[in-house]
Amino acid sequence: MLFPTLEFGLFFVAVFIVAWSLERENGRRKMFLLLASWVFYAQWDWRFVGLLIFSAVLNWGVAVLLSREDMPRKKLLVGLGVAANLLLLGVFKYYGFFVEEAGVLLARLGWERDLPLLEIVLPVGISFFTFQGISYVVDVWRGKTPPARSLLDVMLLMSFFPHLVAGPIVRASDLLPQFERVPRLTRAMATHGMLLIAWGLFKKTVIASELAVNLVDPVFFDPSAHSTWDIAAATYAYAVQIYCDFSAYSDMAIGTAALLGYSFPRNFDQPYRANSLQSFWRRWHISLSSWLRDYLYLPLGGGRGGLWSSSRNVMITMLLGGLWHGAAWTFVAWGALHGAVQVIERVWRHFLEGRASVPHWLGVILTFHVVCLGWILFRAESFPLAMEMLAGLARPGPVEVLTPFLLTLIVGGLAMHWLPPRAVEGLAARLQAAPSLTLGVLVGLAILLVEAVRPEGVAPFIYFQF
Repeated sequence: MLFPTLEFGLFFVAVFIVAWSLERENGRRKMFLLLASWVFYAQWDWRFVGLLIFSAVLNWGVAVLLSREDMPRKKLLVGLGVAANLLLLGVFKYYGFFVEEAGVLLARLGWERDLPLLEIVLPVGISFFTFQGISYVVDVWRGKTPPARSLLDVMLLMSFFPHLVAGPIVRASDLLPQFERVPRLTRAMATHGMLLIAWGLFKKTVIASELAVNLVDPVFFDPSAHSTWDIAAATYAYAVQIYCDFSAYSDMAIGTAALLGYSFPRNFDQPYRANSLQSFWRRWHISLSSWLRDYLYLPLGGGRGGLWSSSRNVMITMLLGGLWHGAAWTFVAWGALHGAVQVIERVWRHFLEGRASVPHWLGVILTFHVVCLGWILFRAESFPLAMEMLAGLARPGPVEVLTPFLLTLIVGGLAMHWLPPRAVEGLAARLQAAPSLTLGVLVGLAILLVEAVRPEGVAPFIYFQF
């Protein structure tokens, strides 16, 4: 069940009506939202609803034990809890990858063996709800958040349908307190939520879909058949596509949650205007980058050990962040690129800060093109195809795929990074005083306009595969 579909629209309208009819019965309301979330998730594969339940019970049980004063060896317990979550993720997401690589390694050593390779279906969103569970357990252990008052709250924390399959990764400290009190839908929340949903629909169904189908997919499928101009355009187009695709999901997740009375944190902040890779990761997929910082980079030592220790820690963090995105060496290489450039930035600041500086505008251009180089590794199905893309940047030839309309979408997708910060929030603040009928008509017209110009069909969101 995809957000930009009539099926989800009808589902959400029904959930909205029933949820607010139970406004004064918060326990029943949360139970209804949990059941609705399971129905939403079951549309992909009903069998994995059991995995969601098991994961929630596991993390709830560990947190309850950690909250007991007389519980010995809490550090060991939290380690076992984190290991159990990672084991679930490893079995479903990485088993086939590691078995295949082990087979290749054994063959090179002359010890070829038939290893047990199982066809395991990857549950949608498992990376997101696994990280959600890990952060909850660790935060309870650290004393940053009290354990949930009930198993129901933990189940809803991990299964709540707006952020279930592709984030944002909402911390327990942000969401559990909201579950404990009776929600309220203010005019500001409703206006902001509807505008985010309309804006997300436009980014996903018009910009991302058009660029994917008519430019990115054909060029990345066979780079050898295209010239410099089309390959460069496809690279820039993918940068716009993945931003519009993923930020659109986050916008619609935040918007639907707001209409149900809950607040999610911002997940994107104009990332392509960053003037360094470090700044990029403070703006791109903020809930993941902050998760990697708090639960991986800082436990490794962060920047406490000096330049070389911090460089090692950021490199490890980005390598594992790359692997989190997918069980393939292209994702590891993508993470390695981002880690290596951040190390270079740290070395530059350490030795040359105050004596040599890069102008802000040049830093933005350089950072954007490093990110685009990484997107080639991220999007390509294999290293040979990625190398074909890079080789094709020097291949002369005519423009065959790029059209004026697609070029307009690329330029427009990049230009939105230079809109005033918090533009949607600002527009929502101006519109919230408008009469309800006027606001409804405006949002309805915006959605109808998107429906009129969007292509047929809706491709799954890119981050569903992670």
